[in-house]
Amino acid sequence: MTDWDGELNHARLHVVSGKGGTGKTTVAAALALALATGGRKVLLVEVEGRQGIAQLFDTAPLPYSEESIAAAPGGGELRALAIDAEPALLEYLSMFYNLGFAGRTLRKMGAIEFATTLAPGLRDVLFTGKIKECVGRTDERGRYVYDHVVVDAPPTGRVVKFLDVTRAMADLAKVGPIRGHSDGVVRLLHSSDTVVHLVTLLEDLPVRETLEAVAELDAADLRPGAVLFNRVRPGRLPARSATAAAGGRVDTARLRSGLDAAGLRADEELVDALAHQAVEHAIRAREEQAAREQVAELDLPSVSLPDLIAGIDVAELYELAELLNDHGVGSTR
Repeated sequence: MTDWDGELNHARLHVVSGKGGTGKTTVAAALALALATGGRKVLLVEVEGRQGIAQLFDTAPLPYSEESIAAAPGGGELRALAIDAEPALLEYLSMFYNLGFAGRTLRKMGAIEFATTLAPGLRDVLFTGKIKECVGRTDERGRYVYDHVVVDAPPTGRVVKFLDVTRAMADLAKVGPIRGHSDGVVRLLHSSDTVVHLVTLLEDLPVRETLEAVAELDAADLRPGAVLFNRVRPGRLPARSATAAAGGRVDTARLRSGLDAAGLRADEELVDALAHQAVEHAIRAREEQAAREQVAELDLPSVSLPDLIAGIDVAELYELAELLNDHGVGSTR
């Protein structure tokens, strides 16, 4: 399957993961902007404590509150939240056990850090619980506050553990608020309202991790969404020339005549250097095509995002978001 599947626009929680270095935070931000286009309200959530969203949008570090960080075309709004374990636990204690004052005492004692260190899975439970609250929150008219929530999630090697930890916690807590809370998170994450998108480069290791992540998601009954190829470079050679160059064959006489026709005088050293670059480019293009074919076997929607040589700033995020819109992201038709 190719291109974005319109059914994905009906999901309310979009989890974005990928191998470290693939640009998943950038893609998550661009996806959030694309989903907000046309008057929708979207929340972009960070859970790794890196303040990557603030850096992308060139804003101050995000507090533990939902801050407006960008307007989307058509009257949409993008808000952002950086979830931190300590305030999330204090909020949890206040909401479910009416222990606001006791929670502040625990913070002074350092008990919160002790608890999340003793039970590392508790951190993920707090994070997914907060995400679930944001997804399900309604206004005074009973309408959802956010049309979509996009999560810049942990890398592919940890994303299934991050999303599925609440099911294990629910097995430990048989009754009470913790059980009810955990059940609600499990229902959301394992429902059609949640999709997990995977960001990859057209390289062997990121593609291999993507294939493994999809298998793990399937085994955990979590729904894979789209594969987003990031930093895709355009092909520079015609198909016939690329095939020959990938095999190490470059017609240097034709290359020289082309330079002459363009009014460029080239010595043998330059012609040889250009021929070497053509071979490297063709080999890389062949490897990238092989990577695409591997991912195609997953039969998941996919979108290619270009390599922005100038780097990423807010203007480039809007450019990527527009490209995603062109592929059908956010469209309800």
